[in-house]
Amino acid sequence: MKKPFEPNFNTPQEDLSKEELNKINKEAVYTQLADGMRDDTEKGIAWEVEQIAKSFGFYLEFDRGIKGEKNWMYMIRIANPGGGPISRAQYNAYDELSEKHGIKPDGFATLRATTRQTFQFHWINKAGVLDICKTMAEVGQNSLNGCGDNTRNVMACPLARFSTIFDANALARNVGAYFQLPVEPFIKIFAINPEKIDKPAESFKYGPNQLNRKFKIGIVSVLCSTDNELVLDNSIEALTNDLAVVPIIDDGKVERFQLYVGGGQGERNGKPSTAALAQPLGIVSQANLIKAMDAVVQAHQKVGDRQNRHWARLKYVIKKQGVAWFKDEVENFLDFKLDTPIGDLDIGNREMHHGWEQQPSNGLWTYGLFIENGRIEDNSPNGKIKSMLREIMNTFDVEMSISPAQDIYISNITEDKKSDFEALLKKYNYGKRNGKPFSTLRKIAGACVGLDTCRLSYTESEKFEPVLIDQLEELGWGDLYESIGITGCERQCYRPATKAIGLVGTGANRYMFKLFGDTSGKFQGRPLIASNGEELHLRSVGRDDVAVVIDLLFNDHKANAKDGEG
Repeated sequence: MKKPFEPNFNTPQEDLSKEELNKINKEAVYTQLADGMRDDTEKGIAWEVEQIAKSFGFYLEFDRGIKGEKNWMYMIRIANPGGGPISRAQYNAYDELSEKHGIKPDGFATLRATTRQTFQFHWINKAGVLDICKTMAEVGQNSLNGCGDNTRNVMACPLARFSTIFDANALARNVGAYFQLPVEPFIKIFAINPEKIDKPAESFKYGPNQLNRKFKIGIVSVLCSTDNELVLDNSIEALTNDLAVVPIIDDGKVERFQLYVGGGQGERNGKPSTAALAQPLGIVSQANLIKAMDAVVQAHQKVGDRQNRHWARLKYVIKKQGVAWFKDEVENFLDFKLDTPIGDLDIGNREMHHGWEQQPSNGLWTYGLFIENGRIEDNSPNGKIKSMLREIMNTFDVEMSISPAQDIYISNITEDKKSDFEALLKKYNYGKRNGKPFSTLRKIAGACVGLDTCRLSYTESEKFEPVLIDQLEELGWGDLYESIGITGCERQCYRPATKAIGLVGTGANRYMFKLFGDTSGKFQGRPLIASNGEELHLRSVGRDDVAVVIDLLFNDHKANAKDGEG
């Protein structure tokens, strides 16, 4: 008999949660979904439909800024493995659909880049959902796998596609296609032209109730440093994923990969839960990599908790059973063994790629645009970002991609067009907030969406972060290279606890501090707990005091840090 407050692994049929039973019944729900999204007499949809809709890329939301009766609307997230590339035609579809459907209460259209390297549409009604999902799918940008109990958008640095050593971006796109859900229900529900959707030759076999919960995969890239040494690029913060793939460089080549399992930053208030970094599982050859990744997801699909959703992530299997136990489960799906992992393998630092960067494979150039919190709109103190990106994509013969920090990369700029590109940025006054140049501190900070469009958020995050950085700049910290992350709730979508200072919303205008992460993105931050293990400090700091506390922390660090210590 299962003990209280323990995960129910290998969950028997009689213990399945209502969410799991609903997924088993998904064929019937598909009809409800197709009909419900075409019923304009109701803004919302039934719970059963909403749960299944997530796998097709959209969430039911309501405007948190309006009191009283809920004003239902939708968020749509596209799957965009590796962050792109996104073509001119594809970006124009994003831009036009957001102008048509994604209008905020202030009357401005908006689009948002996310920490999983894709775009989200907000403030969408039912007709907009149908239009966006169909149109984007037919230009090669599916919303399938955007949300839901399946693999999510597979991450890798977009600039890896220009590497002469290892193309992590191409691998991410291949892995994303392999783990994509079956397209037939998607095509039928949204009346998509089936000839416009690619079907992978080989794909993962999802069970009747799909995965236990969302499953995140990240692939580390290889950079050539300024002194021509090969180093790893951890821009994706790999160890925060359920499954991380880290290349091993042997004599200037990549032929082996180390797998890590069990990462995840989300927690649940009132539930026994934790944030964790992935742990080393084993080493696999390039030829066997997809097989090994398939086996990891198969093993979790088989053993993961399907009674308690707050324990359904792989990190709880690892925490309870251990990596060695899970490795045996994985190898049950393989005809080979994983090699012993390298315990001290350096996975690299969180690279931002702002400004000009030459592409090794072809000598062309990429420009990394800092987009504060990924928000693409014209009504911003940072300038008319939306109009600027539209003109960039329709003026130059370039491609766009999205970074794990919610920034935008513009690639394949020729040498003779660099000055024209810079002139266009200057035309839109890019690089300044309220006329003041972006500081170092601002460019490596960020936040999740928070209020008013997230149902889970307790407080502001995206709207608070720019103001907080303004305050810290006034205090003289603008040149400091220390990362700050903010989320509106404990789900921690921006991964704040891996930053030097993390702020997690705990209530209206209240934030918990998480410390002991850093700028590299490879350490797990945690709350500040006293040495007696009982007192929790900085657990609910008022918004007006956040800058004061950070100023004290920075001053203490400045006075006491050892040489080179972050």
